[in-house]
This record gives sequence, structure tokens and C-alpha cells, in this order.
Amino acid sequence: MPRQPEPTSTVRRSSRLSREPQTEPVGADSGAGGFCRLRFDISYDGTDFAGWARQVGQRSVCEELETRLSTVLRVPVRLTVAGRTDAGVHATGQVAHAEVPRSVLETRSIAGDPATLVGRLAKMCPDDVRVTAVRVVPEEFDARFSALRRHYRYRLTDARWGAEPVVARTTATWRRPLDVDALNAASSELLGLNDFAAFCRRREGATTIRELQRFSWTRDAEGVLVGEVSADAFCWSMVRSLVGAVASVGDGRRDIDWCRGLLEERERSSQVPVAEARGLCLVGVDYPADDELAARNTVTRDVRGSTGCCGG
Repeated sequence: MPRQPEPTSTVRRSSRLSREPQTEPVGADSGAGGFCRLRFDISYDGTDFAGWARQVGQRSVCEELETRLSTVLRVPVRLTVAGRTDAGVHATGQVAHAEVPRSVLETRSIAGDPATLVGRLAKMCPDDVRVTAVRVVPEEFDARFSALRRHYRYRLTDARWGAEPVVARTTATWRRPLDVDALNAASSELLGLNDFAAFCRRREGATTIRELQRFSWTRDAEGVLVGEVSADAFCWSMVRSLVGAVASVGDGRRDIDWCRGLLEERERSSQVPVAEARGLCLVGVDYPADDELAARNTVTRDVRGSTGCCGG
């Protein structure tokens, strides 16, 4: 009896032009040559996104990128990200990783160089999201758990007319005049290893203990207040709550003792205003040397467990 051909396995994935799933064959050698880990450096304007994470019926950065990467590489791609930013929050220094079969990099168009994906994705992605770099990293690299610290920048204007139109999507507005010295004085009181429960939305099982390593303000040439905020990790809505708290001191409605006292709270404080999402941008993530990645992963997993950190 003639030998019957073996059935071809399939995966479901989304077209770049449509969200309707399509069926595409997966070659028998997918993964046969082993897997490799890719790092993606990512930028996006968060205005029209419901955040990084996939959400049913809403547009997310993660879905936009996973859909297009799966199309280009012809295998399902799932991204792990450094900071799951909230709706409306931007990024110029987001980092993600994915595990893919080595064979997908040996196609004629990629020719073993994952950096070629940058140009291909630029043609496929919408204008408000870009992959700026792609490279192979050690298997110990984890965009989330390997991170040493995350850096955010917050742009805030106290101009009576609000933000200038050309930067309105990335600059928040504060309706009272702000004193930069008062902002810095209040911000300095929050530095160090503390329980930031008063500044975080509650997430079951998540720790609110964080090490705030930098929190400072300057006023740029256009008069916009620029806050630089760095920590080992951030809780859900923590950065915007920090900004709202110190801005309340900066406009004279609260004093520094009130701000310092928030660190004694053990649940979210209703007295802390949450600043607008549009002013916040993830600008960078620091990682250790390659030979220190595994140790860093162990330390972070022990501290954070299965709960994530969110920017915003």
C-alpha cells in the first residue's frame, strides 16, 4: 500500500491586515534546531492604546507587536516585557523578549541577522509603535526578572494655557503654579527602600515595597517641568501617584510632612491624586552583565513572585 503523507500541523495567528485568525502550516523542522532568545527594544506613543497588556476588544501594544512578529517569523510569538505600562503611558525605552526557533532566523530575508527585523517591522507597524533594535541574547535574559531598575520621565506643565499643542500628547497639565524647589524637597523625602502602599493600586499578592532610587525635577527651556523617576520596580499606578503627591506639595496645598507621612500608610490613600497618564514615559531599563543574569533572575523572582510590575 502506498505510504500516505503525514498530516501537516497548523497554528492559528492573526493577519497584519485583519484580526481574523488565519491557519498557516508550521514546518516540521520548527524548533528542531533548538530555540534562541531575542531581545526587542521598543518605542510607542501610548495615547491610543489600552496599555501594554492584551485586553479583549481593546487595542494593546503587545497584540500589535505579537501579531506582526508572528506574521514575519511564521511562528507564534509571545512577548515578555520589562514594564506593563498602563493606558495612555508612552515608552522610548521599553524592552521585551521572546523565544523563537533558530530556524526562523535562517530564512533568506533574515539570513541569521535578527536586526533585519527592524526594517521589516517598520513597514508593517502603525505609526505609533516601533521596534528599534533586535538581537540575540543569552537564554538567561528575562526582560522582566533580569531588570535592575526602570527609568521613567514625567512631563508636566503649569502654564495657564496648558500644554503646547505639538507636545500635548506627551505633556500633562497641572492647573496651579508649581514651585520646582518644593517639588524636589517633597520628592527627596520619598527616596529609598519603603512601603509605597499609599501610592499603589491594590493587586492581590503583590508587594508594595520598592526602592525609589531617583526622583528629581527640573524646568526645561520651554518652562515644562520634567521629573526623572527610577526604581528597581514600580507598582500599579505608582509613578503617577508619586507625581500627584509631590505636585500637591509643589502647588502649596500640602506640606512635606504630609508627603512623608504617606510612607506610613499600609493601603492606597484617597488623598493622593493620580497624575495624567499622557505625561509619563518609560525611557530605559537597566540590566546586569550577561554572567550575572541568572543570579538576578533568582533574586527578583524571590522578591516579586508571580506578580508583575506596572509602569504608570
